[in-house]
Amino acid sequence: MPIAMPVVWLIAVVIFVISEAATMGLTSIWFACGALVAMIAALLGVGLWWQLALFAAGSAVLLATTRKWVGKLKLGKKPTNADRIVGQKAVVIQEIHNQMAQGQIRVGGQVWTARSTDEAPIAQGTEVEVVQISGVKAIVQPWTGK
Repeated sequence: MPIAMPVVWLIAVVIFVISEAATMGLTSIWFACGALVAMIAALLGVGLWWQLALFAAGSAVLLATTRKWVGKLKLGKKPTNADRIVGQKAVVIQEIHNQMAQGQIRVGGQVWTARSTDEAPIAQGTEVEVVQISGVKAIVQPWTGK
């Protein structure tokens, strides 16, 4: 007994939605919508060739009409709480020495492992500026008094 076309289209919708959820790149959502249109057509008794045409046309129309709008959404890198310390003044609580892989700072009440932007050691008690976060380490340079 062959599988009914509405079931095939439903399986396609599920696959496209799972693919979209896995990538979060808004790449297959249009195909999921096109498959949904084709599934409705199949439920209404429309022939296979019309179902395929509706799938292709529905996907293409949705892609063409919504791509610009969706492109304006901010889906890229999301700032984290760690990003908040970038640009902040901190105090070295353990001498920073890149070659010895040591150093800690206190910033905003938190202790961070730190490395300097260059190879020069930074003494304990020195005020520094956090210039970036690299993994779980704060990359710092001496405070210039902005």
